[in-house]
Amino acid sequence: MNRDSAFTNRLPPGQVWTRRFPVVGEKASNASMAQPEHWRLEFWLEQSLIGSLGHAELASMPREKVVCDIHCVTGWSLRDACFEGIRLSTLFRALPGLSSPGIRFVRYVAASDREHDTSTSLSLALKEGWLVDRKDGKPLSPEHGFPWRTLFPSRYFYKSLKWITQIQFLREDRPGYWERNTGYHSQGRPWREERLDAIRFTSSKECETFRALSDFQDYRKSQTVIVKANLRNWRPVTRNLSGLQLKLCDFSHADLRHVDFSDANLTFGRFYRADLRGARFHRTDLEGSDFTEALLEGAVFCDNALSAAKFFTPSKHTRSAQENPHAGMTLSNPQGLLEDQEAYLQSLGVLKDL
Repeated sequence: MNRDSAFTNRLPPGQVWTRRFPVVGEKASNASMAQPEHWRLEFWLEQSLIGSLGHAELASMPREKVVCDIHCVTGWSLRDACFEGIRLSTLFRALPGLSSPGIRFVRYVAASDREHDTSTSLSLALKEGWLVDRKDGKPLSPEHGFPWRTLFPSRYFYKSLKWITQIQFLREDRPGYWERNTGYHSQGRPWREERLDAIRFTSSKECETFRALSDFQDYRKSQTVIVKANLRNWRPVTRNLSGLQLKLCDFSHADLRHVDFSDANLTFGRFYRADLRGARFHRTDLEGSDFTEALLEGAVFCDNALSAAKFFTPSKHTRSAQENPHAGMTLSNPQGLLEDQEAYLQSLGVLKDL
């Protein structure tokens, strides 16, 4: 039995293994983290500040190592990641918040420009939550949450918040940034494939209305997210789809020739055999998207988030380079490509500025 097959039963549905640690989301904290020596982690009970700890104080607390598999909601998984830090149960033990009646949830707030936050139940925090500052024996890098981040091994990685600056104890749950704005699931359990919340799925009626529009400016202004819409065989009236948020949508067999997708979010998009010849993907979020057998001749990809994006599936990769529908595309400054996809695109000669 080879090493990969030995790990098959550790891989949740819809995930692929990688040896890399892709950066997902923002790459840097806000200006308040410019001087980490002044960083403090605040603890709040509802709206009341009940304490704070600096980096040196946290570093002096009992530390442990935890080895776990990481599962990103975009579709990549990293096995046997070794983190070091403090159990949240240890950290919370001396805090008055836990003894207050009715406290059932914990909110975690990041020092990021978009004010990221997320939440878990208090019981989950006490059972498996961590505050970590090291990975594989080295301090966390800035793009991965330096100086401290949370870690919840049983959940998709968006529940493990980078650049944590505040922990708040709550009686009622408060959905986090990704849950509020993009429909991510509040629980995020990989083995149940809880990526997006079904209550946020776009209705068939709205989908039909959306397909017929010739101007999407209202969607851009309101930042409305279209989730899991059936856009199969779609031929948009306009070629300008820039800035739209179309997550987990099915574009199979769609006629998207010369469409401008610049600054759009097409996370988890399925483009099976879609016609994307001449399309523009500038600064487009394509994490977890599937371009298997899409026609991409003349398509231009530039500065895209591409963690767990697929351009081929090994079991279906039977065409020669001359017959390949991806020949003739160009892809520059990709971010987060996994190993097999990178090797495939390199074999086509379409990668630029890797």
